[in-house]
Amino acid sequence: MSAAEAGGVFRRAQGRTLDAFPAGMPWRKEQTKDLQRVLRNVDRDIPLVLVSGNHDVGNVPTPETIAEFQETWGDDYFSFWVGGVLFLVLNSQFLYDASRCPTLKQAQDQWLDQQLSTAGQQKCQHAIVFQHIPLFLQSIDEDDDYFNLTKSVRKEMADKFTKAGIKAVFSGHYHRNAGGTYQNMDVVVSSAIGCQLGNDTHGVRVVVVTADKIVHRYYSLDELSERGIEGDLMDLMKEK
Repeated sequence: MSAAEAGGVFRRAQGRTLDAFPAGMPWRKEQTKDLQRVLRNVDRDIPLVLVSGNHDVGNVPTPETIAEFQETWGDDYFSFWVGGVLFLVLNSQFLYDASRCPTLKQAQDQWLDQQLSTAGQQKCQHAIVFQHIPLFLQSIDEDDDYFNLTKSVRKEMADKFTKAGIKAVFSGHYHRNAGGTYQNMDVVVSSAIGCQLGNDTHGVRVVVVTADKIVHRYYSLDELSERGIEGDLMDLMKEK
């Protein structure tokens, strides 16, 4: 799966695409069909990049749930280039609990090391990671939680990312806005367009990537409907 010809613009669905999980649960097929029907209305000139999450492949993925995701939506991890920017899409369920599919996790680990080596060697304008489960919610040293990766895993991944020059890691899963920084890398956790678990309202995060910087803001659906994206972000989109 690639969006290399995206023309600099693409949409991203950050995991948890379905509510009935794992595969085989009641209403799973019906929800899949409903989602596919809705996604057909997305402008076909704007590629849709899907990031697998726990409601897609299970909290503890198996070869069967991974295969179902791949058959329905495409690769569960991949990379693509847009305008000199390298994007890496990970299956973070492997980082959470790969006890039932260790070989698949090993394959992603090897692939990721190769991709990070490429990012370090090619000196791309930016390198960005998408994964469903956040590295952390506020700080690299915070306690382990259902909504973050364990301390040992997050530190290992964060060090790999920063060494390779990753500028930002975008995640979901928490159903609230959160995030922080580690060294020079932003960790951005976006709330949901659907179910909210905190005080944030239903919305989306708008991310603008220019040659010099990565700027992002969370907008509620009401804000977007009433006044749209703010002028300074629109100006950044026009920069070449």
